[in-house]
Amino acid sequence: MTLAWPDHSRRPSAGRVLAVATVLPALAVAAWLLAGLPLLLAGWFKPFPVTVLAGAVLVVLGKVALTRMPDLDATARQVGGVFGVALLSLVGNAILHSEQLIVRRDPATYAQYAIWIARNGSLPVPQQAEAFGGADPALRFDSIGFYDAPGAVVPQFLPGPPMLFAAGEWLGGLLFTPPVLGALATLVLAGAVARLVGARWAVLAALAFAISLPILYTSRATFSEIPSLILIFGGIALLHDARGRWDSALAGLVFGLAVLVRIDALRDVLPVLAFAGLLIALRRGFSLLAGLAVGVGLGLVAARTFAGPYLADLSNSVRPLLLISVAVLVLTAVGTALAGRLSRLRPPRWLPEVGAGLVVLVMLGLAVRPWVQTVRRTPNTPGDWRTFEFLVATQKNNGLPIDGTRLYFEDSLYWVIWYVGVPVVVFATLAAAVLVRRLRDGSSFEWLLPLAIIGWTTVTTLLRPEITPDHPWASRRLVPVVIPGLIMLAVWGLAWCRDRLGRRGHGTRWFGAAAVVLVLAPVAVTSIGIAFTPIERGERAAVERLCESIPSDASVLIVERVTADRFSQVVRGTCGVPTAQVRRSSADTPSPVAVRRLIEKIRKAGRAPVLLAAESGQLTPYGTPRHVVALDTRQDERSLVAPPDGAWRLVVNVWMTRPA
Repeated sequence: MTLAWPDHSRRPSAGRVLAVATVLPALAVAAWLLAGLPLLLAGWFKPFPVTVLAGAVLVVLGKVALTRMPDLDATARQVGGVFGVALLSLVGNAILHSEQLIVRRDPATYAQYAIWIARNGSLPVPQQAEAFGGADPALRFDSIGFYDAPGAVVPQFLPGPPMLFAAGEWLGGLLFTPPVLGALATLVLAGAVARLVGARWAVLAALAFAISLPILYTSRATFSEIPSLILIFGGIALLHDARGRWDSALAGLVFGLAVLVRIDALRDVLPVLAFAGLLIALRRGFSLLAGLAVGVGLGLVAARTFAGPYLADLSNSVRPLLLISVAVLVLTAVGTALAGRLSRLRPPRWLPEVGAGLVVLVMLGLAVRPWVQTVRRTPNTPGDWRTFEFLVATQKNNGLPIDGTRLYFEDSLYWVIWYVGVPVVVFATLAAAVLVRRLRDGSSFEWLLPLAIIGWTTVTTLLRPEITPDHPWASRRLVPVVIPGLIMLAVWGLAWCRDRLGRRGHGTRWFGAAAVVLVLAPVAVTSIGIAFTPIERGERAAVERLCESIPSDASVLIVERVTADRFSQVVRGTCGVPTAQVRRSSADTPSPVAVRRLIEKIRKAGRAPVLLAAESGQLTPYGTPRHVVALDTRQDERSLVAPPDGAWRLVVNVWMTRPA
């Protein structure tokens, strides 16, 4: 892509290099999603068409965004520092990357989703009942992360992240895609900080971000949070740079595409909707709203087309979110329509002070919450009961009182403190209060939308994290906005304090070193416990051995519950062999009569029956078992009331037999 620099006679300045490099990741992610979604809808998600179309889209987006980029006030050393942090993030996370391919939690679900669309180019996943002699009431094709549908299996989640991870699968490095995205996220955050705080603070913010445990965690496995972060903070940077309606429309599009990555991003971008209404009221055009509508619309189309069962499963959370979105839309429309009248009203002079005080009160309220509230949920659904049982088992392992209804959400602010430290939270709160107060005279208007996104998402996330509360697992909720947003506010707070000290005649030469210690030390102390402990290594080799042991003409029946949950889509998608589990009543294994009937149906269909289970004794009634997976590795710690500082043992066994 050719960038139209103002002066082609000399190389671009360091500040312009930083400006361009820190929005390119968001543009690249947006281009890939914009190209991939229509091709996936058409059943033609293949390497050549996706790459060519994404490249063309990126050129168009680049022409819009990069021809009038600002020249940030940055030195070559500062730019080099930002790139150095991103490079260290890439190398470190690539070396310590996870290998979550056996489906137990979300990363492996995303990985198997990506593998399927990368190799097949379409959705949903066909059941292939004919490979088992036709439909049978004893057959089940669903498993953890993959829902049953008429004649098909529907993957959980939205297709945005799997489309990104599929690029890594095509290049032979699916599991190295998250470290690349993590490094790009580091650049994006540094760019937002350089624009809103100053380039001198970008390196510190990037380093604090890159070594924070939740960022390390989600940059080493196939999660959705890092791509969402790239789009949201990329949108903030693009809107800051916007010089015309097309720039604003592009920023809105990037914000909206976050919904294609995570349905929760609909909440995160609600402030963008309100801000777009404000711009319309100020007669600054509809472009931001138009771009946002297109991006969100694409996300909702993808959700409806590819993730219907998943959204139905989340209906208790999704429906209130949709109602809130509609309410914000209505209020925005009303406020825009009444803008003329409202502009004649002068808000009380004390309103900003009240807003600043409210910021502090909210944070104090979250701090005292554990002493006045214990968040519980009485199980009502199968998912609730699974969470209940999981929490009971985890409480036993943690030596805690047994209460499966406890959700530990009241501790959410302390989760943040674990991962970024008290100084970051304090300086971020100070910054938010000062910025809210400054909005009165318009001196910090460029902070209005970032502050709204960070404040709204932080408060709503901490009030209701809506995640199983074991750590480091639950820390992923803090990744898209909370941790990067608080770090960005904290360095602004530090910059403000430094400026105040300088104006009062105090020396500030010591301030930089103190800021580095205050910000980095608490982050490093928490992260060091597991930063150098790779988890679930050996899964790739285990899956490869399993696939090699299964003949290409096989139809695989899984006759045990845990193995069925973990390996149904692994065998179907990665090994490329038709797979089903045999329906059970209450036991972990099905009726031998049903298994033998299905074995005969497979043979009549002209295929070779293969049975899998977790223990050899579960297969001996049907043939001689063979040990095909013997994995002994490490998994995430499951800590409920303290930051994680280690890993637990994980043992996975799979036995196979070919009935005589």
